[in-house]
Amino acid sequence: QVQLVESGGGLVQAGGSLGLSCAASGRAFSMYTMGWFRQAPGKEREFVAGISWRGNSAAYANSVEGRFTISRDSAKNTVYLQMNSLKFEDTAVYYCAADTEPFFTTSEAMRIEYDYWGQGTQVTVSS
Repeated sequence: QVQLVESGGGLVQAGGSLGLSCAASGRAFSMYTMGWFRQAPGKEREFVAGISWRGNSAAYANSVEGRFTISRDSAKNTVYLQMNSLKFEDTAVYYCAADTEPFFTTSEAMRIEYDYWGQGTQVTVSS
């Protein structure tokens, strides 16, 4: 069992930056693939980024590639999402997720059915 708590959301102007954190508690955080997802009003939840359990492999949605960076600190049981050059369309509730399934390609990362989810944190980008 893994419990996930996101933090760091807020209001930012377009072009600005924001960093999200996801603190994990429970067993063996370092064994889990971690992901970030988001859901905008009226839209389906979508994959944003994923990072392997070792932290040596990352995957990104095309819409955030080059602007967002996912990382993890296993000593702190925390995964991060650094968001730069934010756009109005990045406005959403952001969720972190954990699963034991590994990935080797971006398409695999996007298809993982994550078992554990946080409660979400709101990110609002003003235009």
